[in-house]
Amino acid sequence: MLRLSYLLLLLAGNPAVAEEIGIPLGQQGPSNIDVPARGEHKHDVLERFGLADQEHPAVGRPPILRWDYREFSVYFENDRVINSVLHHQPTHPAQEQSLP
Repeated sequence: MLRLSYLLLLLAGNPAVAEEIGIPLGQQGPSNIDVPARGEHKHDVLERFGLADQEHPAVGRPPILRWDYREFSVYFENDRVINSVLHHQPTHPAQEQSLP
């Protein structure tokens, strides 16, 4: 009982202090980039944007596949677009450091 009282006394004497850090959300990429719309057919995407830089095989059930273009990726369920995601575009190019 004495240990419990001592523990409660210690906890009551030290109020919890937390620091809140705010990190502003950045944009994922330029908003003026045209991307395929949800529900668009795979053939229409191919006609508008051409061949993808990389095509990933379908996974899961229902089968979901991904086409990667330079500025965005397109996710398909069967032959229809379910989502288009812009790739992260750094605001400042990485600076190369020269070795001494």
